[in-house]
This record gives sequence, structure tokens and C-alpha cells, in this order.
Amino acid sequence: MTDTRHGPTPLPAPKRLGWTGWRNRLAASRAFQRWASRFPLTRGFARREGEAIFDLVSGFVYSQVLLALVELRLLRRLAEGPASAAALAGRAAVPTDRLETLLRAGAAIGLLKRRRDGRFDLAQRGAALLGVPGLEAMIRHHRVLYRDLEDPVAFLRGETETELAGFWPYVFGAAAAGDPQTAQTYSDLMADSQLLVAEDVLQTVSFRGVSHLMDVGGGTGAFLAAVGAAHPGLTMTLFDLPVVVPGAEARFATAGIADRVRVVPGSFRDDPLPPGADAISLIRVLYDHEDDTIVALLSQVRAVLPSDGLLVVAEPMLGGVTPDRAGDAYFAFYCMAMRTGRTRSADQIAELLRAAGFTGIETPRPRRPFVASVVTARAGSTPA
Repeated sequence: MTDTRHGPTPLPAPKRLGWTGWRNRLAASRAFQRWASRFPLTRGFARREGEAIFDLVSGFVYSQVLLALVELRLLRRLAEGPASAAALAGRAAVPTDRLETLLRAGAAIGLLKRRRDGRFDLAQRGAALLGVPGLEAMIRHHRVLYRDLEDPVAFLRGETETELAGFWPYVFGAAAAGDPQTAQTYSDLMADSQLLVAEDVLQTVSFRGVSHLMDVGGGTGAFLAAVGAAHPGLTMTLFDLPVVVPGAEARFATAGIADRVRVVPGSFRDDPLPPGADAISLIRVLYDHEDDTIVALLSQVRAVLPSDGLLVVAEPMLGGVTPDRAGDAYFAFYCMAMRTGRTRSADQIAELLRAAGFTGIETPRPRRPFVASVVTARAGSTPA
């Protein structure tokens, strides 16, 4: 908050000026900032902090630059080779001077690079972005989230009717997910992201000794297809809403594993889980739902697993004691916009598992927290 007559409003005086309070008051002092920006031992730190603050302030513009590059397919066109703004402007239907501004902005945020001859090329980060399955679709999808967060205070007060609540209707039950076109849209988006999750799960979890894996809420089967390719002897079951069954069956047929996978239509809200699996996976499922739904689901999972059966939970999670940007900022707000679920830390999920009777709970260090963290547990003995 700024008072236009007297400049920035100073920090309120802390009740006890400990180290943190003293440091923060010093950092908020304009005189100290000016000194630190000139003093040789601190000016590098001051510059980095200033740039980090500026990035927070201007981040929305960066995200819109990214969206424009994706929507205009400029990253893909530059993947074919360097080109000038003039050469790209016609195909993009954007005036050359404005496209030049967009390309320079893309270079400034590290997605492109400007050559000495004035043409633009794809930078390593831009090329890596193109290699992430489904990332361009997610970037396009973000326009919905941006609209939901247009007024963040109203959003936090629960005064916003969010569009995301309608985009992911399956979280409200089978009846809400009955439209095939809507189901296809969210199934495609979910399937692309599940490929990345499968990579991390397969590097983190050992399926040695597992003979039958059931994926609950697995959409069109991207996760099971990846696990099935890595473990040719594994029998599998997919349990999800009837509307996604055709897509799953087509995926398994294309992958050549249809004879190893049983597709069972149903909603874990309303229908019993099929028995027979000695391992169950919940991939990006828990954070879509509130605690009461999760408690009921975990009870079902434990009931159908044999003693010492394996449960694998994989999804983005809160950072716990140390918040991180993926779980505590991005996914926490995304789930809030969905109006049904919420992100949890690995410890919070472990607590829910213990309450459901699971034992042997492990929370391995995530390989890529922005993709997923993993919690595993064993069913334990069922009380007599």
C-alpha cells in the first residue's frame, strides 16, 4: 500500500524485534536498499532480489507471452529453423512490429533467442517445452484459470463462480460427467499429464511381486499403458466412469495390451471397487476431492486389497513445513478453483492412510514435485 503524499507505508513496528523483524525492517528501508545496490559485497544480492520482485509483479505478462507463442504456433514454427519477425508475421496474422515485440519478449523469458542477423530461433527451454506431453494444451487451458483468478480477493472470499468447476465435472460424481464431449476434453488433458506421472512413479515405486494392478480413476488409461509397457507380465484393471471406457479400450488396443487389461465402468462414489488386485494406484485422484470422499475411498481400497497389498498415491502435494511453488501456489489455487478438492502434504495423506488402517507408509523424496509426489502404503491385516 502506498500513500501518494508520503511515499511507501513503513512496516508496522513488531512487538519484539528479533532477527527476522530486524532484517525485514532493514530490507524495507529505502536508504538501505540504495546503499546495498551500490556496496560491492551486497549489490549482486540486491540486484537478484530486485529482479525476483519484478518477476513476481510482471509474471502475468510473461504467462500471456507464453500463451501467445503457443496459440500462434511460433515455438513449433521456430523448431523448423530460425526466422525473422517479418517472415512469421503473415502466417500469424499479426503486424510485423507487434510480432517482433512478442518474439523479443519470448527471448527475454528464455524460450527463444535472437540471432545476430535479427532472426529468432528456439532456445533450449522452448525446445524442452515442446517435448513435454500435453503442456501446450495445458497452457491453452490456463485461460480458464486466469478468468477465475481475475479478482483474487473475490475468489478467496468464495464470491466467484469458477469456470473450472464446470470443466472437471467428474469430481462431482458420475451424473455430472455424462457429456461425452466434455469428458473427451478433460480425459485428453488428464491423459497427457499422466504420462509424466507414470515416469516418476516407475522410477520411485517397485512393482516387484505385484501380479495385478488396479488403477482407480485412471481416465483413458495412460498410466496403466505406461506401467504395462514397463512390466509385461502384469495383469491390470482400470476402474473409472462409463463415459471414459471407449477411450480406454481404444488406448489399450493400440498399445497391444487389451488382453491384459480389464476395464470396469463405475464411480467410486457410488459403486464398489472390483476385487482381485494386489496393488491399487490412485493417480491424481485425492486432490480432486474433500476429506470425506477420500476417507470413504481409502476404506474401500483397503477392503479389497489383500493383507500387505500395495497402495500407490501419486499427485502434486503441498510442501509441508517448507511450502513450494508447485503445490502451495499453483495446484492449491487450481484445486480451489475446482471448488471440490484441495492439495495436501505427504504427511497429511499419510495421516489419512493411517486412519484408514494402512501400515508401512513411505513418502519418498519426489523426483519432480511439479509433476507429482508419491506416497505408498500397505493394507495391513484386516481386523477380525
